[in-house]
Amino acid sequence: MAIILEVRDLKTRFYTVDGVVHAVNGVSFDLAKGETLAIVGESGSGKSVSVMSLLRLIPMPPGRIESGQALFYGSDGPKDLLRLSQKELRDIRGGAIGFVFQDPATSLNPILTVGEQIIEIITRHLHLSRHEARERALQLLASVGIPDPEVRLGCYPFQLSGGMRQRVMIAIAIACNPQIVIADEPTTALDVTVQAQIVELFKRLRQELGMALIWITHDLGIVAGLADRVMVMYGGRPAEVALVDELYDHPLHPYTIGLLGALPRLDVDESRRLVSIRGTPPDLMIPIQHCPFAWRCDYAFPRCWEEIPPLVEVRPKHMAACFFDIERGEPRHDGN
Repeated sequence: MAIILEVRDLKTRFYTVDGVVHAVNGVSFDLAKGETLAIVGESGSGKSVSVMSLLRLIPMPPGRIESGQALFYGSDGPKDLLRLSQKELRDIRGGAIGFVFQDPATSLNPILTVGEQIIEIITRHLHLSRHEARERALQLLASVGIPDPEVRLGCYPFQLSGGMRQRVMIAIAIACNPQIVIADEPTTALDVTVQAQIVELFKRLRQELGMALIWITHDLGIVAGLADRVMVMYGGRPAEVALVDELYDHPLHPYTIGLLGALPRLDVDESRRLVSIRGTPPDLMIPIQHCPFAWRCDYAFPRCWEEIPPLVEVRPKHMAACFFDIERGEPRHDGN
């Protein structure tokens, strides 16, 4: 499939009074048209900062994008998102690239009705009349499963439930038929029933609109039936990238194995204890010159403390940043 987004060597820092936080440390990935890429990792792994950096949504200062390239292949040719002017970027944000934030309660404007907020983005990017934009807003609310859209259009965010607010955020994200939608943990604050509804909604919208989707989450259980590929992040770096079935069947990084082992499963003995990854995530204020997972890894050996493992293809379309060969149970001898 044709590539629609190509990210190379993205590095983001936060310069605080306590020191420099090395939040993103060389993230690279591709996104194909119509593909769903899940970015997975625990809190502090750099997954949200990575995608927010692409659209320059991080606060600057203290944030700073130190290096990288993010080529977006839109209808008018490739553009580097990291080097566009603010005006050019505003034309892409909300239009060609939609964003669903983690907490709709703080992302929606509390003093404007949801209708005004949807109409604003439609008139800004699609240049429709107010009447046409209102009709489009009604269609959007209906398409994301909100009952009585005519009534809800005049509601304020506080008058809606958490699940309905998230549906409004999705309606805003898809209002201008974007080529990419980025969903930053869109189900985190919702109960499991509403989570399942939101996941199904995204799957339907992706099929209907043909959009590519970047889904950010800490829950590997959600992405099993949603994503085409998964990128596992740790310490601000990609640890493993693979097709979703390949990742579940043949995890090659100790961190991924730990995440999968922590998931409750129905197809194994009930007496099986869930895995607990020992230790804590690395302090990103300290530049890491070795494998960031070495402190917590049961397979660590001297080389892991001497250099940072590169992300290399270990199996077809399956990349891992690890010096240990999990399948053979021994250190790699391939020069990587």
